[in-house]
Amino acid sequence: MGQRIRRWVQFALEDELGTLSHAEWVIYWTIVLTPVWWLLGIQTLLYPLLTLYLVVQGFNFDRVISQKLPTCVYAWLFMSLIAISLALMTLADMGLPLGKLMSPIITFLKGYFLIFSGFIIPFWHRVRVKVVTRAICWMAFGYAVTIAFQAICLYGRLWKDPIYPPLAKLIPGDKLSLLIKPAVFQKFFGITLPRTSIYMADPPIPGICGLLCYFMCRGEGNDRIRFAGVLGSVAALIVSQSRLAWVCYPISVLVVACFCQPLARLSSLWSMTGISVMSAWLGMTIKEMISQPMEVFTSARAESSADRALVVGKTLEAWQQSPWFGWGITQGSVKWHIYDIALGSFSSYASVLYHQGIFGFAIFTFALTSTLWNMGQLAIRGNLAACRAIAALLALYLLLEGLPLTWVAVYFWFFFIWLGAILSEAWDHRSIVPDWQHCN
Repeated sequence: MGQRIRRWVQFALEDELGTLSHAEWVIYWTIVLTPVWWLLGIQTLLYPLLTLYLVVQGFNFDRVISQKLPTCVYAWLFMSLIAISLALMTLADMGLPLGKLMSPIITFLKGYFLIFSGFIIPFWHRVRVKVVTRAICWMAFGYAVTIAFQAICLYGRLWKDPIYPPLAKLIPGDKLSLLIKPAVFQKFFGITLPRTSIYMADPPIPGICGLLCYFMCRGEGNDRIRFAGVLGSVAALIVSQSRLAWVCYPISVLVVACFCQPLARLSSLWSMTGISVMSAWLGMTIKEMISQPMEVFTSARAESSADRALVVGKTLEAWQQSPWFGWGITQGSVKWHIYDIALGSFSSYASVLYHQGIFGFAIFTFALTSTLWNMGQLAIRGNLAACRAIAALLALYLLLEGLPLTWVAVYFWFFFIWLGAILSEAWDHRSIVPDWQHCN
């Protein structure tokens, strides 16, 4: 029986993936064993420390001096340095209070530096796209298993109260994001449906992970494993009840089709023509035609939309008091019913303006666009993985309107390693200068 199951899933790594490098082995099993880190309560610290370890291990002065890298790698490095520098400068003005010093450092490690690490690791280690893709398929299938278990507990009323993981008590600070929470019933468009955050802190985050995993799993060569990964990705997207993720999914699929199929490109042109004709026939502007459906999506959870609008509005008001370089760290909150919500808790774009100001926002915008540009160059040359990456990136950029990147990036850290692996496999690895030792 065991051999039959093993043969059905073709789990043996050496059969298709070959011998794994040390970095591939670490990344593969860290991704596959995601449920274990969730149950232990160490995932939000493990992933930043893991990527930091691989960056330190792969660092080589000759390589840094001579290696040519994509523009987006430098952009994310610059963004991470800007964020930590402005935060430390703000704390220096306060006298470097020890109680507030750890927060920006942890945010730095699990935010922009984590993104930079994901991009640079495949250039400093051998990390193949197919290895990362296989691991993500198994992890996504784990989403489906976890959702099924939580659904059984929900309908059977077997698990009602959230629990703290064993190691959560050892981690300082707010532990709400580490809670292991059961699924709950929640109304969505007036229909009561199960909703769960799976391994993450908030239900919309599985919507992001499910959408990103869908495009990554599509690149798996093994049909059975690809089906398992896609199944788990779609399941995570459904139970998240994320309105914006549901809108981004068909748009992203259309983007991939436009790169891969000439008929889809022609259809998109005719669609825009049809929208313009319909707009003129109805006597409505295109903006009005878009705003009407969005009102329906807003009404799906009106209280959540009002919550987000309030916090984003107050965040932008606070940013205007320090427009150029921002506040560096979070220094205010908004009262919502009985809760105090920190400024910058929603919308990545409002958060960057608030924390790093116009200067940081310009760097952030450059990092986003340069990543899209580097992937676009590969996609135009027919790289199918890059086409899927563009669709995933566009969806992510839209989804960041609802959640701050520095908070949610740790939950899909593998996505940036996947992007880095795509760039690394197609990149020109010739040195731009000789090795440093040749100058002796």
